Amino acid sequence: MSGGLLVAGTTSDAGKSVVTAGICRWLVRQGVKVAPFKAQNMSLNSFVTREGAEIGRAQAMQAQACRVEPTAQMNPVLLKPGGERSSQVVLLGKPVGEMSACGYHGGRQQQLLGTVLDCLAELRGTYDAVICEGAGSPAEINLRRTDIVNMGIARGAGLPVLVVGDIDRGGVFASFFGTVALLAPEDQALVAGFLVNKFRGDVSLLEPGLEMLHGLTGRHTYGVLPFQHGLGIDEEDGLRVSLRGTVRESVVAPPVGDDVLRVAVCAVPLMSNFTDVDALAAEPGVVVRFVDRPEELSDADLVIVPGTRGTVRALRWLRERGLADAIARRAAEGRPVLGICGGFQLLGEHIEDEVESRAGHVDGLGLLPVRVRFAREKTLTRPRGEALGERVEGYEIHHGVAEVAGGEPFLDGCRVGQTWGTHWHGSLESDGFRRAFLREVAAAAGRRFVPAPDTSFAALREEQLDRLGDLIEHHADTDALWRLIESGAPQGLPFIPPGAPA
Repeated sequence: MSGGLLVAGTTSDAGKSVVTAGICRWLVRQGVKVAPFKAQNMSLNSFVTREGAEIGRAQAMQAQACRVEPTAQMNPVLLKPGGERSSQVVLLGKPVGEMSACGYHGGRQQQLLGTVLDCLAELRGTYDAVICEGAGSPAEINLRRTDIVNMGIARGAGLPVLVVGDIDRGGVFASFFGTVALLAPEDQALVAGFLVNKFRGDVSLLEPGLEMLHGLTGRHTYGVLPFQHGLGIDEEDGLRVSLRGTVRESVVAPPVGDDVLRVAVCAVPLMSNFTDVDALAAEPGVVVRFVDRPEELSDADLVIVPGTRGTVRALRWLRERGLADAIARRAAEGRPVLGICGGFQLLGEHIEDEVESRAGHVDGLGLLPVRVRFAREKTLTRPRGEALGERVEGYEIHHGVAEVAGGEPFLDGCRVGQTWGTHWHGSLESDGFRRAFLREVAAAAGRRFVPAPDTSFAALREEQLDRLGDLIEHHADTDALWRLIESGAPQGLPFIPPGAPA
């Protein structure tokens, strides 16, 4: 077997990433050797593979669903936005330059189609099945000519396409029909059918609409997945939070001690790897909020300045909003502050940046004895170490090189009092270290908070992935899915006019 499937969506955030992960987990539980693939990903949430390649966090999560190590071939093109109109292009795990949207879609993207197809062919030669994820909608008719992630890759590799629609948003029938009707005949021939996501209520009430959709398109619906909380793991393009709201994945469980611990995360521009705080939100009694006003820091026991693709821009934003002064006051009072990656850099004394912002010399917040110089080469590593008497693992993704001139060592960074800084993403996923760090924070904050002794972030992640697999197994037509993956799109699917414009 050398099967494949492209999971497309009627919109961004329709659920493509989690459906792809769910299909991967269902297949691997059936004994199938399976891999994920996304030709092109636009995301500020990224991960470093063991060979030192940068890929999207969603594909790393999907690889975990497959129980395989992530590789650069699983996400050959990663675009990391650096502003409204430009992105850093990461090719096969390494940055190759900045490019405007017009420049990329004007020619560069199409040049990458051969590389993308080669990566997919390599995976298909190694695995029994490859489950591919599309991006946005396959009916972006303004971009179809240069598309390498939706119908471009489907047609190039002969992949059947399953279109996912988020019924919780409404308009799912119109979205399904319109998606097919805006595709060229050759593309429509690969669209096998639909999958309804996030349905609330009695499925029998939906069935007449599904029958009418089949009559209109000649295509079956392969399943109706019920709405479930807490499944949006490692998403790409948007925060799984409501600003000034709690992280949706926060465990609703009482604290082990007498108090809860409140964590405020500054929602800086171009925030990257906000998934770093997921491990904190998984702790019973820890409440994580994203904030953008200084008064929202007043009752926080810990303030986190997260990673960002725009360190100097984030620094300016903090100052303009009064958050910089509020953070400085906290540090002076000995109240806990943690800076991660870009957040660590801006807590330092000076930044010399001729690479990311090209702003030259910029004064940092001066809370840590650190000077940062931006290098053209990006650091991409998977470090291991020890802190607070516990083993820690993480990953580094940054251009800024930190020169630490004092304080106590803390991972690759330092701490001064209760102000901490490190380049390490993912360190809080190390259970023993996370518990030790939270005990320090609670003591400094005067909270009678006790970390749960048995919270395993890795185990919780596995439970989430199994829940995704269960959704597919229990609510999708798995026999039909299997035939689709193994044999491709059904023959003789009808053309739905008008098709793509000339």
